[in-house]
Amino acid sequence: MAKTKPGKKDVDSYTIKGTNKVVRPGDCVLMRPSDSDKPPYVARVEKIEADHRNNMKVRVRWYYRPEESIGGRRQFHGAKELFLSDHYDVQSAHTIEGKCIVHTFKNYTKLENVGTEDYFCRFEYKAATGSFTPDRVAVYCKCEMPYNPDDLMVQCEGCKDWFHPSCMGMTIEEAKKLDQFLCSDCSSDDDTKRSLNSFPVSPAAETKVEAKRRKR
Repeated sequence: MAKTKPGKKDVDSYTIKGTNKVVRPGDCVLMRPSDSDKPPYVARVEKIEADHRNNMKVRVRWYYRPEESIGGRRQFHGAKELFLSDHYDVQSAHTIEGKCIVHTFKNYTKLENVGTEDYFCRFEYKAATGSFTPDRVAVYCKCEMPYNPDDLMVQCEGCKDWFHPSCMGMTIEEAKKLDQFLCSDCSSDDDTKRSLNSFPVSPAAETKVEAKRRKR
């Protein structure tokens, strides 16, 4: 009678080779890219498995960098921004190089110091279609762009909106010296309301919105 092959078993943790760092399901990790010139891939570990020879595999959900998405990197994307994709994979655990932290957008903006292992995610991304969830985000400043946490912004005491110093004709050094700031609308008592309070994230959605505006 033929013997049945031993199957895989789920394990609770994996220690990264050459380190004392322990990876568990739910942790975010840095994985070795096939091209050594590229930065490490970032993934969330969903499951860790071992076969009968104790070969360790990890089921991961990939994070994409903006430049890896269909729309590419855009002006409002932060340097440490990632998108949580719907792309799952099984990889050898030996390709894990280290651990990292993918913060929520809100928690990332509260960090006093951003370390090399700190990233943030505010969108989920469908790899096949290039669409995002949420597909719209709030905009700020008179340039009506979403918030990029890498850019310094100043808050208007009047309308409480946030503005880029360059859009207000100031240098960053000048903005840092301000005790308080009034935007041009508030300082001239102009009550004109901005027509747009959200920004389409997917390039295709943006085109549709612009087309609608032109028809008005």
